[in-house]
Amino acid sequence: MSSTVSHQRDKRSLDYAIRSGIAGGLAGCIAKTAVAPLDRVKILFQASNPEFQKYAGTWTGAYRAGLAIYRDGGARGLLQGHSATLLRIFPYAAIKFMVYDQWRALLIPNTDNETNFRRFTAGALAGMTSVTFTYPLELVRVRMAFHSQLSSDSAGQTRLSFPSAMRVIYNEGSTPSPAARITTAQIFERFPVLKFYRGFSVTMVGMIPYAGTGFLTWDFLRAHFFPVVDDHSKRPHPLANLAIGAVSGAISQTVSYPFEVVRRRMQVGGLTRPDRWLRWGETVRAVYANGGWRGFYVGLGIGYLKIIPMTAISFAVWQGGKSLLGA
Repeated sequence: MSSTVSHQRDKRSLDYAIRSGIAGGLAGCIAKTAVAPLDRVKILFQASNPEFQKYAGTWTGAYRAGLAIYRDGGARGLLQGHSATLLRIFPYAAIKFMVYDQWRALLIPNTDNETNFRRFTAGALAGMTSVTFTYPLELVRVRMAFHSQLSSDSAGQTRLSFPSAMRVIYNEGSTPSPAARITTAQIFERFPVLKFYRGFSVTMVGMIPYAGTGFLTWDFLRAHFFPVVDDHSKRPHPLANLAIGAVSGAISQTVSYPFEVVRRRMQVGGLTRPDRWLRWGETVRAVYANGGWRGFYVGLGIGYLKIIPMTAISFAVWQGGKSLLGA
């Protein structure tokens, strides 16, 4: 395989976009599968599942929580919600990587326009675009991962499946009184699809620093270590892509993590307040009251354990997939 790659390909062509999207979707599925058990534990910590709060706050807590899940449900328990993850992650990652290529080609048509602000903007727009199209699947995934064996037993329910999780979300809330003024409950009753967008606003805001910083770091480090010379650049070794992806994941996770904690609380809000939206302010106050400023970073340790390898794998597989597909 050649050690250099030409930059003369039309990255805004439909053919290139499709190949990049397929590579990105497969990369997302492989990366998410590799860290699925850690993702389940992290969601339980972030959303303050009462059965698992005793494990939060220590580096060994994630391991002990994982053992507890395994004892209750075996390997299936560790992968609970992963079916929804795969249904979501392929279109999410495909759109994110494909759209990033398109936004980058538009904002940075040549090296003279290559600035960190443009890199950040291209990444943020790519992340926001992908979230807009796939958010309901993300909400279902979080609900499935939040559901625990003890809550199932106490309610006389079986483990949540993807269709049953969708039905639960769709039917949340009570029927409002016709005499009452317009409330969130009435809006939910008239437009049930909105129940699948709990936490959407904070997700979009949090995606700006997360995707923007991730792609900025990725693009900056690649340009620094593998600069373009005479319209050609050295092709990075897969290990180099893994390393750069890992650094990108660590930085983006750090700057955006408080938004993620608030987002998880709002996403599971239908379980505690099914009749209305949980607002930003009250969710932030609840997180702070529960754990102070540290509450906004609960689960960050396991977040690093998850996001660093996941981002490394996704970027590396995306690049390798594009190379195999001729993109």
